[in-house]
Parts: sequence; structure tokens; C-alpha cells
Amino acid sequence: MKPASAFRLVIIAALAGCAAQTQTQTGRGGLDAARLERIEPTVRADVERGRIPGAVMLVARDGQVLMHKALGQQDAAKGVAMRTDSIFRIYSMTKPIVSVAAMMLVEEGRLQLSDPVSQHIPELKGLRVGVEKGGALEIVPAVREPTVQDLMRHTSGFTYGVFGKSLVKDIYTKNGIDASDHDNAEFVKKLATAPLMYQPGTTWEYGRSTDVLGHLIERVSGQPLDRFLEERIFGPLGMKDTGFFVPAEKHSRIAEPFAADPKMLEVREKPKYLAGGQGLVSTAADYLRFAQMLLNGGELEGRRLLARKTVGYMTADHLGAIRGPAPGYGFGLGFAVRLADGQAANPGSAGDYNWAGFGGTYFWVDPKERLVAIWMMQSTAQRNYYRGLYRDMVYGAMMN
Repeated sequence: MKPASAFRLVIIAALAGCAAQTQTQTGRGGLDAARLERIEPTVRADVERGRIPGAVMLVARDGQVLMHKALGQQDAAKGVAMRTDSIFRIYSMTKPIVSVAAMMLVEEGRLQLSDPVSQHIPELKGLRVGVEKGGALEIVPAVREPTVQDLMRHTSGFTYGVFGKSLVKDIYTKNGIDASDHDNAEFVKKLATAPLMYQPGTTWEYGRSTDVLGHLIERVSGQPLDRFLEERIFGPLGMKDTGFFVPAEKHSRIAEPFAADPKMLEVREKPKYLAGGQGLVSTAADYLRFAQMLLNGGELEGRRLLARKTVGYMTADHLGAIRGPAPGYGFGLGFAVRLADGQAANPGSAGDYNWAGFGGTYFWVDPKERLVAIWMMQSTAQRNYYRGLYRDMVYGAMMN
């Protein structure tokens, strides 16, 4: 790994002149230049066919930015070209950031992963579990309370009402839990009106766990979530374009989906709900700084956010025998964690970790290969396809 100062020089050089359409440093870092460059015509052809509006792609290895390209349209309806500094709704790529924030409080002794969630959010005391039997919902006692660790590894029993169908999810919809017209404290009060989907600690269920974690950070720190993240993560890392909304002077850089696609979060004004699970906007360059900090073991350019052992702990599998999010993957504290070189449908290394966003964004970190890769677009329908395509083609360029 290069020294922090050297990494800083590389990033400055690579990101200078962000209005330029492409910035590329290939043929270094053990990636074959021609193979890496063939990603561009593949994606550009899809843009020209109207499959996606556009995308920003960034690959870094050993702290060197080997590819940073903007393709297609930032806003197809207005004919605005994509920029390398276009701002994207990153949805669930918010979760790793909020998980890091929680672990900072753990390191400071203000929080423990074994704490019951209700210790910090009393409104969530005494939650029960909904069990479907014969088309009816039976409400049974929880064997134990969900813990902070359950929130971070998605074994709390909280769910999303908007994905899939169940009688518990119907209650989420009826009670407005998936809405955004509440603040964080009001959100957990609504959440307390619904039963858990599963017994805590038994099942990986993707849901509102990190939204709860965001409010828990507020209770423990005494600060609103946006202020805590700005002071403790975004400011120290120089993530100047990351937050819960886009200020007016940056509106011209907001990436938009096609008009026919599902409507995405409105990000031009500060929201009432600071959703720790899906509320942030960011750029590829900003998210690189966050991911590189993780790859560096918790430090970037002399600013340490977490201890090396804490990062290693977060990016280890915490599910054990519990089934994870996809074949070949477990889950750590905020990330999907690859369990083996094989098993998964796309290449990678045992120990690499990733997460993605509903709006089409995706990142992964491969510690074995000292690699960070980031994909940014705004297309919900195409999100799964490009996660796999991008991974295939990046690893297809790796020669040593």
C-alpha cells in the first residue's frame, strides 16, 4: 500500500478537472490497459441503445486511480452530459457509512454490539414477532431483543414493506413505516407498532435495521445524524459532495433516471427524514475516499476513523450458519462479505466486501487484490445486470 501522502497526490492528479468527460490511467497496477478500456465501448453501446442514461466508473488499485470515466447522459431529458463529478442518490450504499459511524461509537466505549436496541431506543422495548399460519398472522413473543449487532448484520427481524409480500409487510405499508414524512424519532415510533418479521438473530432479512441504527447513533451521540456524519466522516475524509441533500449551487450536477423509470428520492432540499439506510447522495470520487479508508485499515491521508482490527471485524462474516444475501456471501457489519473465491456468480476473492444501492450504484473492496471499484448510475431496473457486468470486466482485466 502506498503511503497516505502518495495516495493523496494520486487522487488530486486523477480528479483534477472533473468537468472533463474521461480520465484514465491504464496499463498500471497489474491491470491490462486494453482489457480495462473495453469496458467503455460495452457500456457506451448500451447508452446509445437507451438501456441506461449513463454511468460513472472508477477503478483504483494500490491507491492509483486506473480508470475514472463518465459516459452518456447525466440528465437525458435535458440533454446534460454525464460528468465524473455527477452526484448520485446512493440509496443503500448509505448503510456502510452509517455502520462505520456506529463502530466509531463502539471504539469510544459509548456503545456495545451486544446492547439491546431498546437500551438506547426505549420505544422499541417489548417487540413481538409476526408468524403467518394458514393465511392469518399470529403474534408471538420474541425469544430475545434485537441487539446493535443484529441491526448491523440484518438479523434484527425488521423488514422493508416495499419489497416482497407478507402480512407483516402489509402492516408496514398500512402504518406508514416506509414513508418519508416523518423524522427519525417519529419513524421508530411507527416501527414499534409493527411486529418483527423473524425472531431476532435467526434470519438475514434486509430491511429497516440501518435506519434504526441511524437514530440510535443520534440517541447515543446527542447529535442529528447528518451533523455526526459530517463532523466525524465526511469532513475528515474530504467527502465534499456527500450528504442527505444537494445544495442549490450543485443542482446542476444531479444525475437523473429516464423519465419513464420509477421516481427517485427528491434530493434538492434537506429531508425531514435522515434515513440511515438509504438517504445519502455522493459522487464516485467521494465514495472512493470512503472505500480507500476501509482498504487502508481505517485511515486515509493521516486521518484515522477506525482501528485496523475494527475494520477487519466489520468485514468478516457475522452470519455463520444463517443464510446470507446471495450464494457465496455472508454478511458483516454493514457489508456483504465473500466467503470463497468460487460459489458466487461473478469473480472475486474470499474476503472481498461490497454493497449496492437501489438506484443503480455499486461498490466493492477486494483487500487481497488491493482493489476498489465503484459504479454509479441512476437506473433501478438495470442495477443487478451492471453489478455483474462491471465485476466480470474489471476482474477480466487483472493480469497480476
